[in-house]
Amino acid sequence: MNRWKRATSLGLSLALVPALSLAGEVTLSGEGSVRYQPDSARLQFIAKAEHEMPQQATEQVAELMDQWREAIRQYQDRLQDYTDAMVNLYSRTLPVSERGEEPRKQAVASQTVTFHIDDLSLLNPLLEQAQAIGLNYNLGPGQFFHSDETGLEQEALSRAIANAQSRCEFVAQQLQQSCGDVVTININGGFRPVPMMMAEAKGSADAVSSVGVREVHATVNVTFELD
Repeated sequence: MNRWKRATSLGLSLALVPALSLAGEVTLSGEGSVRYQPDSARLQFIAKAEHEMPQQATEQVAELMDQWREAIRQYQDRLQDYTDAMVNLYSRTLPVSERGEEPRKQAVASQTVTFHIDDLSLLNPLLEQAQAIGLNYNLGPGQFFHSDETGLEQEALSRAIANAQSRCEFVAQQLQQSCGDVVTININGGFRPVPMMMAEAKGSADAVSSVGVREVHATVNVTFELD
C-alpha cells in the first residue's frame, strides 16, 4: 500500500514537470513615434456685410464674393472640395447709446467658402487675397494635417511593436530564455501635435512662416511567452 502511495506521488510529481518547465510569460509595453510636417490645410473664409436693408447687405456680400472668385481664378483647379454655397442672412439689434432710445436692427449677410489644399505653397497667396478683399478667417493647428496620416500612424505602430519585441528579447536574454509567441496585445495610438511655430492669422498683414512639426505616437502592451 505504501508502495502504491509512493508510485502515485511520483506520478503526480512527473505530471507537474511540463508545467514547471514552462518558462512563463512576460508583459511589457512598447512605444513608437514619427515626426512629420503637415503638407495640407483645411481653410474657411467668410464674406460678411451689414446694412439696415437686407437686400443691401446681401448685395455687398455678393460683390465681395465676385472679387474673391476673380482673385483665386488662377488657383481654382488646385483647391480641393471647394464650395461657397453656405449663405446666411440674419438681423441683430444694435446697442443703444442713450437711455430710452429705440433699439434698431441691422441686417447681417454672410457667405462661407470652404476647401482644402494639398500644397502649402498656396497658403500665403490665398491669405493675401482674402486680406485684400476683407474676408474673415482664422488659422489654428487643427486646420493643418498630413495627406498620409494613415501611413504615419501605421509606421508609428510598427515602431511600437518592434520596440516591445526588442524589450522582450532583452528580458528573455537576461533570464537565459527566448522570446516566444504573442499571447495578448493591446494597441493605443493617435496623433499628438508637438508645439508649432505658426501665426494664428486673422487679417491685416498676417502670414504663416512655418506650420511647425507634429508627432504621431503609438503605444502597445504585449504579453509574450517565454520559451
